[in-house]
Amino acid sequence: MVNNNNQILPLPPEDDREELEGVVQVLANVTKLPAEVVKPHLDALLEQLMKSKQEQPFYKTATALEWITAFREWAESHRRDTPLLSEYALSRAGIYDDEESEDSYDSHGHCTPP
Repeated sequence: MVNNNNQILPLPPEDDREELEGVVQVLANVTKLPAEVVKPHLDALLEQLMKSKQEQPFYKTATALEWITAFREWAESHRRDTPLLSEYALSRAGIYDDEESEDSYDSHGHCTPP
């Protein structure tokens, strides 16, 4: 069996092929369509089901180069005009409600000497 991308998918065992021919006949009877019209639809459904069974997530199959490329594409997808966080915003005092540490930053969030 060959899919739309010219990839060869495993053929069902002989017993299954006989059952599939029966399914084609049942669908042809139910839909009142010729078996030749029904079979490509059933083949497409089987292809889709077999393909989804074979697919694995990116993190299981990606090479180091694919990871690097994906990361760079992700990084490039972000806006470049977003303002950077101040030192205060990244500090413990900026994250937690810690009043003691707030004294070491000026009104712009820059670190000031103690």
